[in-house]
Amino acid sequence: MRARSIGAAAATALALVAARDLVQKKHALLRNFPVIGHARYLLETIGPELRQYVVTSNEEERPFSRDQRTWIYASAKEENNYFGFGTDVDVEHVQGHAYVKQRTFAGTLPDLHDPQAPLPSAKVLGGPRGRAKAFRPASVVNISAMSFGSLSGAAVTALNKGAALAGAMQNTGEGGLSPYHRNGGDLILQIGTSYFGCRNEDGTFSLDKLKEVVAGAPVKAIEIKLSQGAKPGLGGMLPGAKVTAEIAGIRGIPAGKDCASPSRHTAFHDVDSMLDFVELIAAETGLPVGIKSAVGEMSFWQELATLMARGDRGVDFVTIDGGEGGTGAAPLIFTDSVSLPFRMGFSRVYSTFAEQGLTDDLTFIGSGKLGLPENAAVAFALGVDMINVAREAMLSIGCIQAQKCHTDKCPTGIATQNPWLTRGVDAPSKATRAAVYLRTLRKELLKVSGAVGVAHPALITTTDIEIMNGDYDARTLASVYGYKDGWGELGPELAEEITALLTTGPAPLRKPVD
Repeated sequence: MRARSIGAAAATALALVAARDLVQKKHALLRNFPVIGHARYLLETIGPELRQYVVTSNEEERPFSRDQRTWIYASAKEENNYFGFGTDVDVEHVQGHAYVKQRTFAGTLPDLHDPQAPLPSAKVLGGPRGRAKAFRPASVVNISAMSFGSLSGAAVTALNKGAALAGAMQNTGEGGLSPYHRNGGDLILQIGTSYFGCRNEDGTFSLDKLKEVVAGAPVKAIEIKLSQGAKPGLGGMLPGAKVTAEIAGIRGIPAGKDCASPSRHTAFHDVDSMLDFVELIAAETGLPVGIKSAVGEMSFWQELATLMARGDRGVDFVTIDGGEGGTGAAPLIFTDSVSLPFRMGFSRVYSTFAEQGLTDDLTFIGSGKLGLPENAAVAFALGVDMINVAREAMLSIGCIQAQKCHTDKCPTGIATQNPWLTRGVDAPSKATRAAVYLRTLRKELLKVSGAVGVAHPALITTTDIEIMNGDYDARTLASVYGYKDGWGELGPELAEEITALLTTGPAPLRKPVD
């Protein structure tokens, strides 16, 4: 009797769905194929998951392949992150694949048995320009700019605690410095075009509020965001579904409404006034100050290098974001087709400063899928001094690449403000995973540096790595990106200093250049 009732109820429900499908006018598929047409939308919804686990090969999927995700997950969980039986890559035919050339002999190399895998920057951030609070970053791998609002409070907490455990830094992102950033990790404070956390009521920049923020938090440097690789020239967008009352309070914006950041700054309008802005902030806070940007037209960089060559003004660091970088939300045309990929964009910027002889006088930071050992090694060879990781750090705390960041329906609670979903993120345990991932990536970089015969990844050169250029042919990075002799390499003093620091113990900080 009960089964008959259940069957009748199910039949009635199906009949109602069929009737609704037949009279609605929004979906032609459902009008023509009532009830069964819903299977198409169900399959479309779970399509990314089906492709991840059933359809694609280990090296095929994007943005991160199954092998790449597996390596990150295993590394974060302190599981076996080795792979057996050999490579899945068609090594002789994959266009653009990088190959590191190991050396038979090497000098003194660092001890790889330290579980913390210490790997400091080869350069003192802010040292060449004599900033009062110049320092040597303890980790060349740090957490990239991801705002609270784009990420949940639990995710930001986990990443900050993880950074603290790993001796790394976390970039706040342009959404302001939230309570979740105050869990022990050192910070890079990012200033975006909306000046969240350091703005007047009309949205303009407030130096006094910036100084208040810096004074009350472990801020080690300040980054002025000009653009982002995944949406350059567009500005930021936080969907209204994510703008909770808490986020609105931190940012000073209306709750529940889309939060669109302007595409350009109002505190300066050209390179000359930008350098005045940089020097003002550095003088008032004592902190190193740099810029973050994607790479498009090169006149900006050429003018910046020319003005810095005079020696009276300059940025302390440059963060280059590749067009393949991630974002919480952006139009497809921007993620796919605006701004140069990291290697091409960074090499052009580095070359511009190299022509002026400035590469030892500022720190180069790279971002855009650099949280994988191969990509990171190439970046260091091209001249990067540090790397920032974002989506890789998210993967380390449980992201499954569902690609629902823009919907506020992230199933793992990382890129959402939905309380039911964010409860899934246990910050203490996820912090440990983030820390282990950061340490593991540093250790992998030390391993590959040792294979090349050098003590630090910044000592890998553009002739130590070759890029596949069609079947059975390869070219060095120097050849591919037009580097001259010595480009991408540290000056002799810096190279000697970082080698001594890693192989014999602490070395004195490099003195600022007068």
